Order: sequence, then C-alpha cells, then structure tokens
Amino acid sequence: MGLSHRPLRIALIRHGESEANLDKTLFERMPDHAIPLTARGHEQAAKAGRQLRELFENEPVRVYVSPYLRARQTLDSLGLDDLIGPAREEPRLREQDWANFQDTEDIERQRKLRDSFGHFYYRFTHGESGSDVYDRVSTFLETMHRDFEAPDAPKNVLLVSHGLTMRLFCMRWFHWSVNFFESLRNPENGETRVLLRQADFRYKLDRPFEQWAPYQPTDLERSAWL
Repeated sequence: MGLSHRPLRIALIRHGESEANLDKTLFERMPDHAIPLTARGHEQAAKAGRQLRELFENEPVRVYVSPYLRARQTLDSLGLDDLIGPAREEPRLREQDWANFQDTEDIERQRKLRDSFGHFYYRFTHGESGSDVYDRVSTFLETMHRDFEAPDAPKNVLLVSHGLTMRLFCMRWFHWSVNFFESLRNPENGETRVLLRQADFRYKLDRPFEQWAPYQPTDLERSAWL
C-alpha cells in the first residue's frame, strides 16, 4: 500500500477520572487494572466522544484499548459504538506497572526517588520504568503499521490509554529526546492529542503537551506539532 493509505487521524485519549485519582489508598486493596471510573470520569469520556465524533466526520474508526477497566469504561462512554468495529484490546497500551497491591507510603517514597533519578529511567521496585513502557509501545507501533496496510483499514485510528503511555507513544513516534519527555506533563483525564496527516504524509500533533519543567525543545522536537 502507498503512503496515501495511511490514516488521516490517529487520536489518543487518556481515560476519564478514576476512583484512584480521588483516593490513592485504593491501590492498597484493589488491583490497579480493576479500578473503575467515577461518575465524572464517564462524563469526561462522553464529552470527549462528542468532540471525537466531529473530528472523525462520522466515519469508521479502528480502536486499540488498554485492558484496564478504566480505559474500557472510557471507550464505552465515548458513545462511538456506531463508528467502531470490534475494538482490539491491546495490553501493550496498559498503564505503567508500579507494583501489585501498593504500599502508599513506599510508593510516595519511590515517587520522590523517581523525581531525582529521572522518570524515564527509574524502575519501581515491583514494576516498570518509563523506558520499559517505551519499549513495549515501540513493539505496538510495529503492529499498528502493519494494520495500516490492510485493504479495509479505516482513515481514523483511536488509542484509549493512559497519560504516561500517551507521552511515550508520541516520544517514540516523533523521536523526542529523553530530556524533552522528562519535561512533559500528563494530559488531563479525558483529554486528547491527535496526530494529523499532512500533505507530505507525515503527521503533526494538533497541540503540544504542557511542560512542567524548564526545557527548550529543539527545532526537530517543535516540528512535531502544528
């Protein structure tokens, strides 16, 4: 297939607000993957779904969704069932693994260590580093590019995932530096970023991620957005 067969839009959305966004002690007694959305999280997803419907121009959408409950509930609440075929559950788009059942005090201690060590490189004691997530996102990209070649591939793609995973997806796609990644904030719950295909068949983000730390993006990194 030629470059013109690539999707027009690749949309990324972070799951809506979850119960653990309000009460971090939930991680002590509930598996991370089983934590549900709040009522507000469902509302955030519904609002995002209306915006995505307009973006997709009511055309078919291929969906990849994290297996975490809050991501699957976000997909359900988008209200796009008529545009979506069977969604593909994609474990490589899951949240960064932090631990099993978490010790809140220990995780807070490790958060501080991560801030001084580096978010990309620090590996949680019973979990992953950002670089581990980067590696699995890289293998997912290989799968997604193969899917682009299918004769019936739709012009819209949607990834329902998590904040860190979204940032690392874009880091991998646009070849951003580790230093730039380290400066970026997560998107808010229910917030999107969209890769838009340009006339030269390359992609640009509809808007950049906000930065929480001082870092001046290079010209190459700045060229990733419109």
